[in-house]
Amino acid sequence: MEKGHVTLVITGMTCGHCVAAVKKALAAVPGVETVEVTLSPPRAVVACDPSRTTAEMLTKATAEEGYPSSATAG
Repeated sequence: MEKGHVTLVITGMTCGHCVAAVKKALAAVPGVETVEVTLSPPRAVVACDPSRTTAEMLTKATAEEGYPSSATAG
């Protein structure tokens, strides 16, 4: 299995609670292996199984938690 990486730019995070909420939401997506979320810059880097996880699934998970995001290259 080849690991994929998705970088998300996240809107609306202002504190450590936001970071924790986003990390928890992303970690719950099937196929996600590791999640690194930073407040500055407001982004997440997700290592995942690309056969099980899509960028759309990840952006949906953050949006449902109240933090809209978009996938970027890199």
